[in-house]
This record gives sequence, C-alpha cells and structure tokens, in this order.
Amino acid sequence: MTQELFRQDGYLRETPATVVAVIGQGVVLDRTVFYPLGGGQAGDTGVFLLPDGAELRIADTRKCKDAEGRPTAEIAHVPDPGQEALLAHLQPGTTVRARIDWERRHKLMRFHTGTHLLCHLVPQLVNGCSITPDYARLDFNMTDPLDKDALTEGITRLVAAGHAVEVGAITDEELDANPALVKSMSVQPPRGTGRIRTIRIGAGDSAVDFQPCGGTHVANTAEIGRVVVTKIEKKSATTRRVVLGFA
Repeated sequence: MTQELFRQDGYLRETPATVVAVIGQGVVLDRTVFYPLGGGQAGDTGVFLLPDGAELRIADTRKCKDAEGRPTAEIAHVPDPGQEALLAHLQPGTTVRARIDWERRHKLMRFHTGTHLLCHLVPQLVNGCSITPDYARLDFNMTDPLDKDALTEGITRLVAAGHAVEVGAITDEELDANPALVKSMSVQPPRGTGRIRTIRIGAGDSAVDFQPCGGTHVANTAEIGRVVVTKIEKKSATTRRVVLGFA
C-alpha cells in the first residue's frame, strides 16, 4: 500500500519516494504527499524530480482501482500527456522527489476547512460536495431557504475566532455509538482498519465541528482567510446548494 503522508501532516510539500510500479492508471510510489481525489476534494497536481534532474509533471492523483473498479490501497499519480520518454526511464526501485503544487493545495485546504464551518452553520445532512482550487460547494438535504449574507457573516466570524483544527481518530465502535458524527449522505467513512480519521475544529465539548474526514485542512481557521458565499441554489425540492469562493 502507498504510505499516505498527507493524512497526518497536510503541510508536507515534498518527500523522497521510490517507484513501486508504472501502470496504465499512473505511477505508484511507496509513499506520497499527493492527496488522491476523494471525499469531494480534488486530487493534487505537482511534479516528480527525477534522478537526472528532469521533472515529470503530475496532472492528477487518484486511488488505484482493481479489475472490478474498486479502490485499492495504492495511489496513482497521473502524468501530463506527452511525457512518454520520461516515463520510459521510470522503473520499480527508481527514487524520485515528489513535490505538490503547494499554492493549489493550500487553496484546497482553506476551502475544505471552510466547508466544515459551513456544516456548523447549516446543521443538515450533506448529499453532495465538491472542493476545487477555485470554489467549494456543499449540497444540503433540506427544504428551508438559506440567507447568503448571514452565512458569509457566520463564516467570517468563525474564521476570525482562530479556532484550532486538529487531526484525530476514533474507533469503529465509537462511530457506531455516535452515528450523528457522519454528516454526509453520499460518502461514508472508510472502515476496516479499526481507526477512523477525524477532524475537530475548536476545543473539547465546545468544538465548532467534529466529524470523520480524510481530507487536508489548515491548522487554524484564521488561515482560511476571506471566504464568502457566492451563490445559493435550489437544486431540487429537498436540496439547497451553497457555493463558497475567495473574496
């Protein structure tokens, strides 16, 4: 399996790594700082610095899939097209330095943390999510109208409060005893290892948000910066979409 360094430290920008395989889905490393598409968050882009000094451009990152289309424990780094000559020199055992596009990743971290603040302000189940470098959106399972200005004001207040954001974990049994921690209807926390990764915003019982999440986040809400609600849409009779953007 690929060691996922980003799970405990979203601020890691690069790492030495060893090529495990070069397959149709992409390049598999033994360890990576590249986040793969999942949980609504876009996959990372960046470069591999090769032993001869060349740079292999990575256009996307995704979980590998088996023959039946099920995700595996390996991560595929998808190269930009037109780099076949560089790929030909990559063999299992080749050492590279994997470096993410940090500016892009940091935008994803800021937006992802912002969506958690939105979950606090709109305490309804989420039935859709997309986090990109340009915008983020959450689809809430609800029928009541939402006020764009009020939500923007709420997010601004929570950002300014400078709440700490902490990575933690709970057991499968703890999650089973507290099913309300899961706020997504469309994405369920991965099980099987006995430990489920969590994100807590704020301290202790007064936490602003606490839920299972595998994405990357900033360490403090103040780092999110100026985020505003740019649009609220009625997507269906029971769905309200809220879109966030940078001011």
